[in-house]
Formats: sequence, structure tokens, C-alpha cells
Amino acid sequence: MDDEKNTGAAATAGVDAFVTIARVIRTQGRKGEVSAILLTDFPERFDSRRRLFVLDMKGARRSMDLEDHWFHKGHVVLKFAGIDSISDGETLKGSEIQVPFSERAPLEEGEVYVSDLVGCMVYDGPREIGRIRDVQFGSGEAPLLVIISTQAGDKEYLVPFAAVYTERIDIEHKRVELKLPAGMLELDAPLNEEERKRQQNSED
Repeated sequence: MDDEKNTGAAATAGVDAFVTIARVIRTQGRKGEVSAILLTDFPERFDSRRRLFVLDMKGARRSMDLEDHWFHKGHVVLKFAGIDSISDGETLKGSEIQVPFSERAPLEEGEVYVSDLVGCMVYDGPREIGRIRDVQFGSGEAPLLVIISTQAGDKEYLVPFAAVYTERIDIEHKRVELKLPAGMLELDAPLNEEERKRQQNSED
């Protein structure tokens, strides 16, 4: 997910050295509270966080003071200073809640920040699959690796980042080795542009 380790760090680190720990999905309550999806393996660290950074959907980042927080139905509810009404809270919808890289939780041996996976080449045994473009959260228990094929044009694969499939991770050399069930890539891969055109032509 995020601030954090192999089944949690966020993928939106970027060149500004920030990492996403939550994403606002809706308002919650009448006093500006917002509900956010947790993208961190360390939600307890909200107890010690008083300053967070908010990256809006236009790419603007600002520092905000966290007045209060609590957990509700698997999400975190956040109350920021200066956000005091439902309309104020609406302005935060879709925003990413971030912390500086320097404030990420320390890793234990054998763990990795999911955000560091972006840009890694992925292999299924000896087969080169492609490069990780993004990591998606919220669609299941495990984050999804968004892998762009290096062998099949713009084909995109969505692969669960789960320990059961992971053989080896070498962040220094940007290499992830997986052992996937037979047929998983063919089942999960969306159609690329050429395949979509062929499908449309066959339906006409």
C-alpha cells in the first residue's frame, strides 16, 4: 500500500520524493470529514502524524494539518484543519494523502516498498513479461501490478502482487521474478489497440 512495505506501499512516489498513504473517495459527516482508502501497511502511524500533504487531481500538492482521524469499515476518516463543511470536503475528493519519503516506516529484512516496484522488469520464470508502470489498490486483497508488455505492443497485464506468486525481488537491479499459474496472463490481459480493432471489425 504505501508509506510502506511489500503488500502495501503506494506507487505514486515520483520525482518529488513523496509517497501516498491514502486516497480520498468521499465526504463523511457534516464537518468536513472525508473517507479515504488506506494504502499503507501501517495505519497506526496516523496516530503520530499531524502534518500531511494532499495531492489533488490537478497535480497540485499542499501541506495540511490533521486534526483528527478514525477508522471506519476498513477506511480511514480524516478531519483536516480548515476543512469544516461538506462543500469543503468535496474539494478533496480524488486527492492522494501523502508523506515525504523520509517519513516512510522502516522496513524489516526481506520487505520492499511497493512504490519502488514501478519501473522494474517482470519475469515469469525465464519469460520476460514487461515493465511495471503502476500499482493499483482497492480491487482485492493484493495490489495489482500494471505491467506493460515488452513483447506484444501496448498490451497491459494486471497481476496480483501476492507472496504466493513472488519468487524474487531485486530492487537494485529493477527486476521482479514471479511464478504465475498457467494461463493467468492470457486471462487477465485487456485487448491492445490492434486486437480491439480486429474485434470491432468482426462484429460489424
